[in-house]
Amino acid sequence: MSLTREEVERVALLARLELSPDEIERMTSQLSKILDHVEQLGQLDTTDVQAMAHAIEMSNVFAEDQLRAGLSRDDALSNAPKRDEECYRVPAVLGE
Repeated sequence: MSLTREEVERVALLARLELSPDEIERMTSQLSKILDHVEQLGQLDTTDVQAMAHAIEMSNVFAEDQLRAGLSRDDALSNAPKRDEECYRVPAVLGE
């Protein structure tokens, strides 16, 4: 499949790319080659090929979630620069 100069200019406009005339010519040639390659790939017989989400085997590397006790309120607030009996104290940001 061959692209025209006008099609490349339209794609550049949609992508908000400002291309020089030389760049448009180069892109026209390069994008046409890419589309030709994709067209070749489309001719392959893939009836016996299983669809997959990744090219390599993927496995979950995360540990199982385990329920455990958290910090007590006093421990959680122990390093707070300002606090009251229940909460961190922070400067007001919205004003009065």
